Amino acid sequence: MKHISILVPKGAAALSCIEGAFTCFTKANDFLESMGRPRLFNVQLVGIDKDAQVYDRLFKVSPDVLVNDVNKTDLIIIPAVNGDMNTVIAANAEFFPWIVKQHSRGAEIASLCVGAFLLAATGLVDGKRVATHWLSVNEFRRMFPSIELVSDKIITDEQGIYSSGGANSFWNLLLYILEKYTDRELSILAAKYFAIEIDRSSQSAFIMFRGQKDHQDESVKKAQEFIEQNFQERITVDQLSDMFAVGRRSLERRFKKATCNTVSEYIQRVKIEAAKKSFETSRKNINEIMSDVGYSDTKAFRTIFKRATGLSPLEYRNKYNKEGAFA
Repeated sequence: MKHISILVPKGAAALSCIEGAFTCFTKANDFLESMGRPRLFNVQLVGIDKDAQVYDRLFKVSPDVLVNDVNKTDLIIIPAVNGDMNTVIAANAEFFPWIVKQHSRGAEIASLCVGAFLLAATGLVDGKRVATHWLSVNEFRRMFPSIELVSDKIITDEQGIYSSGGANSFWNLLLYILEKYTDRELSILAAKYFAIEIDRSSQSAFIMFRGQKDHQDESVKKAQEFIEQNFQERITVDQLSDMFAVGRRSLERRFKKATCNTVSEYIQRVKIEAAKKSFETSRKNINEIMSDVGYSDTKAFRTIFKRATGLSPLEYRNKYNKEGAFA
């Protein structure tokens, strides 16, 4: 029997992660019984205290058991948490020694979406790879610079410490773990039952680049605004350096520190985001959109676009533009 411990965090948590994880493994027991196989999972909701937590203002979730009463578990699931992350981490700090102890006894750990912030706060993934929601990548990198954030991934697996990408991609991680604990047949059955696209590995197609302006470097902000307003043109670091009276090397260093991107990376991301929006809303062909965002080399545009989104320009348009799905 595998013991599954789903945390009931204090503060604003994503109810869907708690309910989804609970349903996934309890329904897996039903699937196993229907196959004439024994039930495998004992699923419990684990809290710091006995108080029911209220999520989304309407739904109360009460722990089945308290952390100090769980001596041994096989898998700890950390659901997504919302709000100011420093406050959320402080409110849930009593979970961390227990998580670390259970990991030392062989328990695996899975963080769902922005539950990665709580996972990171345990110290167990320093120097390791972690995924989280694409919208939180800059905040995560600022708070946990020693962790390798892989913003495009749906799933990471660091020797039994797992994490998932944004929002509903936690289902892909649950199916991944379910297959590991059972077999491919049961994982496929669960994927079909829950109507989940199995084996997705990237969240790149869902990433929306909004420009990282949550910093105090006014010269960098001005450079960002210039790039965003003039992305169709050829922009160089020297041009920006002269325009804002900042030395080239200093601008490159400050830009990277403030935005987590080099200047050239930022320019590319702005161009690709503009191209994505055009593919989503217009009937222009690929060459027209490529030209609109300032690319003249078709091969380079296709390569950069696929690297950013995980899809070719044609695949992206066909996926997101119902009216524009033509060759």
